[in-house]
Formats: sequence, structure tokens, C-alpha cells
Amino acid sequence: MVPKNPPLEEIRHSLAHLLAMAVLKESPKVKLGIGPSIENGFYYDFDLPEKISDTLLPQLENHMRDFIKQGIRFEQKKINTEAAKKFFKERNQTYKLELIDEFVDSKQAISLVTSGDFTDLCRGGHVESTRDIDSKSFKLDRIAGTYWKGSEENPQLTRIYGLAFQTKKELENYVAQREEAKNRDHRKLGQDLDLFTFSELVGPGLPLWTPRGTAVRDILDDFVWQLRKKRGYEKVDIPHLSKKELYETSGHWEKFRDELFKITTREGHHFAVKPMNCPHHTQIYARKLFSYRELPQRYASTTKVYRDEQTGELAGLLRVRAITQDDAHVFCRQRQVREEILSIWDIVTEFYRAVRFDLKVRLSLRDPKKPQQYLGSPEVWGKAEDELRSITKEKGSEVEEIVGEAAFYGPKIDFIAKDSLGREWQVATIQLDMNLPERFDLVCVNEKGQRERIVMIHAAIMGSIERYLSILIEHFAGAFPLWLAPVQVAVIPVSDNFIGYARKVSSELREDGFRLQLDERTETVGRKIRDAELQKIPYMIVVGEEEKKAKKIRVRSRGEKKDIGLMNIENFIKRLSKEIEKRR
Repeated sequence: MVPKNPPLEEIRHSLAHLLAMAVLKESPKVKLGIGPSIENGFYYDFDLPEKISDTLLPQLENHMRDFIKQGIRFEQKKINTEAAKKFFKERNQTYKLELIDEFVDSKQAISLVTSGDFTDLCRGGHVESTRDIDSKSFKLDRIAGTYWKGSEENPQLTRIYGLAFQTKKELENYVAQREEAKNRDHRKLGQDLDLFTFSELVGPGLPLWTPRGTAVRDILDDFVWQLRKKRGYEKVDIPHLSKKELYETSGHWEKFRDELFKITTREGHHFAVKPMNCPHHTQIYARKLFSYRELPQRYASTTKVYRDEQTGELAGLLRVRAITQDDAHVFCRQRQVREEILSIWDIVTEFYRAVRFDLKVRLSLRDPKKPQQYLGSPEVWGKAEDELRSITKEKGSEVEEIVGEAAFYGPKIDFIAKDSLGREWQVATIQLDMNLPERFDLVCVNEKGQRERIVMIHAAIMGSIERYLSILIEHFAGAFPLWLAPVQVAVIPVSDNFIGYARKVSSELREDGFRLQLDERTETVGRKIRDAELQKIPYMIVVGEEEKKAKKIRVRSRGEKKDIGLMNIENFIKRLSKEIEKRR
């Protein structure tokens, strides 16, 4: 029985220390890296004299549980720099010495935390005693490799991850949810459902979309476009390259230069493969001097951008090097900002209602303690943040304000979706930018014939289509609703004798715009139905002697109530059309 209920972050941080103690017990010469608490648990980095495997994790867990039983207290004290260096130098803890030098540079006090006979360099945030930890509420999870401070130029360390919660029940629920997430892993389902692939010849992080996957992408993108089109947006098109001067003017070159793919032509010109679209859109606006009567100008473009991500950070579609963005930018006067953002908000609401996501709203603000990370003055930022705060209040939404999550050029409204497994994802975003118009000198001519500085609104509904589809595949476990399914109907003749009738049925469905698969393989009907179910196709039509004579079709659906029975094809088409119209 746990006598106290300390904050979960303190429990996780304390367990990281216990993990270090357990590893030291097994390998006294280990060099210690860092051991923070993280979402769902903790980790600790070690420079081990020899490799270890997951088979050691149960033994380390037992050591940690022994420490918990002992009721070891966590005691924090501050010492001067020289004493701290002497302490860790005597123990040959070179990584700790490096961290101390960083603390000295940033003028931070040197803080040590002792638990039993183990002392770590740490700012604190622990339970009072190990008895405050439920010994059944954590488990060591896995071992991974990592580079010290995330740089490939530094030594490679061994990272041990642990899971930790307040109670055993919470741990069990999380593990069960994660197992379900594994079954829904978009990387596996993407291959099983033939949506996308990767090629060693093309390169990591560069997904290739099959006809089925492309169909899903196009359906979603067209849906976004139709919502934008009726609100006055116009399509534009931009190149995939730009002179580096464009990004120097925008500020992206200085901030993202290490993430850009750079090209030097034979004439010595420097180009970058575009990492974002907004600077290009500014130049479309800048092509002429607009009257205030012509504003807002609303530009939309679904196009790829490219980021030079580290190979080890790539993860299926969640993190790629070729990113398709459903990007839009509104160039308008300050007085038009509210109306334009509310219009974008309506697009977001309608789009995510169709894919069955509940949304909550987050206001992402600058960190005033780190002004060097942002473009523009505090006054400009304050004005933009107040504008967004006022709009969120007008919508009546419960809004969480997060400091430090703003884009480097402006604050933003982020929409957070909760999927069917209860996981939260940042999806759509609306960003208010008063800085890029200043840097590119974007203006309109106002009522007095004067040049007036405009503002810019960045809006992405899906954001990265690749990342969004990874979320969507797992949300639906690959079983897309009818309107979104790449194949909506599988037509299955029971034998070769009925292929002609199956083709006739298929032709009628195609004429009405349905996406279908005609299965003419020489397999049993049972095998064909089973394969269609594994492909998660919403409807199956089976045709044989009875159906041909009656000029009808036998319909099966995906899900529990599979057998719908004999139907006229006209009634089936009406059924599907109504379902698609409602986006069910």
C-alpha cells in the first residue's frame, strides 16, 4: 500500500534514479548519461563496458523493487562547482563533468540528489522515499541506442526505457492500449492494405503511394479543397526549389539551415529544396500592388516540402523527408483577421467531424524568456497573441495556453484530435503572422491611397498529409468509412460461369462513380470473401446462378451484421449514395 500520492513526474524521475542504481549494481564501471521523466515513463542513458539485451530487464526490475522495499530517501543538496567536479571525477563520470561545465556556463547552481549510496547530478523533483512508489506500477520496457546529446559525432549510448504510472491498473491499461496500437500500426496496415511502400533505391523517409493510397490522399485533399473553394480560396502552384535568398529574407535559412536540402548549380547559384511554402506565397502576393478592395487574397496549394531529417528519427509516415502539405495563406488587413480565422475554424470543424475526431483547442504562444527564437518585437507578438486569445474566447472553446509552442514567426491556434485509442495528436493549425509581411514589405493601398501593412494567416487542415494518414489509418484500424475507402465494393462471382454478369454489375457501379474491385481469380468464393474482408472493403457483392436469374445482387457488409441479402442494384446504389453523402 502506497502511503502517499506524489506527482507522477516525481515518481517517474525517482524511478530513473533507481534504474541507474540497478545498472550500477550489475555494472559498477558504467558511465552515466541523463535520466529524465518522459511521457508514460522514464529513461536513463548509459555508456556500458559491454552490450546488454532485453533479457537483463527483469533482473534490473527486481533490483529496483528491492530498493523500493528499503524505503530509501531522496535528499537534495547544492554544492559549489569545484566540489561537484571533484566528486564525479573520482568516479570517472565524464558525462556528468561535461554537464557541470554547461551548468557553469549558464550560471545554474550545482544540485546533487542522493538516494542510498547513489548520488546523481540532478535539479530534483523526487518522491520523499521509495515507499511512496507502488512497486507494481512500473516496468522496464525496452533497450535502444542513442547518441550523447543527440549528435552522431558523440559516443553512442545505451538507453533503457521504463513505463510508470500511479497504479498497477493504469500501467496495465496503458500496456493493453499499446498492444492494440501495435495491431493498428500504420506501417503494417499500409502494406497489408497496399496503400504505400518504401524503396531502398528511392531512399528512407520518401514514401511511394500506390493507386489505393493515392485515392485516399486525393479524396481527403479534394474534401479540403471543396471546403476552401466555397469560402473564396484560389489555387496557386509553386516550384520545389528556391534561391536561398528567399529563405534568408523570411528567416527560415537561419533557423532551419541544417534541415534543408541544399543545391549549388554549375553557375554557382545556391538553391534549397523548399522546406515550407509560405515564402513562395508571399511572392505571389507581391507580384502587384493590391487595393484594399481586393483583399483578402486567399491562396491554397497542396504540394510537397522536404526536410533533411536524421535517418534514425524517421518513423513510417509519422516522420518523413517528403512532406505533402495542404497549405493555404490568407493575405488580409488587420481588421479582417477575425472573420478569416473564424472561417478557417469552420473548415476545420466540418472536416474533422467527417472523420469522427473530437477536437480540443490549444493556443501556442512564444516563450518571452527566449526572444532570440522568434522574429519580430514583443509588441507585435503581444498584439497577435491577444487577437488569437480573443477569437478563441468568441468561439467559446476551452483553450489550453502553451508557452514556447508558437511558430518562430507568430502565435497559433492548434487543434488537438483524440483518436479511437484515446491518444492525442496535433492536427490542424491556424497561425497569425505579422512578421513575414514586414520582412517582405507586403502592403495594400487603403482608402486614403496610402500603403498599409497587411498581415498573413497560415492555415493547414491536415498539415502533413503523410502524418495525418498515419493517424487516420490507426484511428480506423484500416477500416475506412465508405466515402473514404480506396475500394468501396468488391464484386465476387462464385465461379467463372458468372464473370460476365459480375462484369455487368461492375460496369453499372463504375458508371455511378463507385470505386470497386472485380475479383476474377480462380479461387473459391469463401477465399475471395475472406480476402475482401482482410482488405477491409466496406461492401461485397456475390453473384451466382440465383442472382443472375433474378437480375439482383447478394450483398455483404463489413462488420457484425454481414449478410444483407438480395437487393436490386438500383437500391444498392441508392444505399451507398446516401451513406457517402452523409460521410458515414
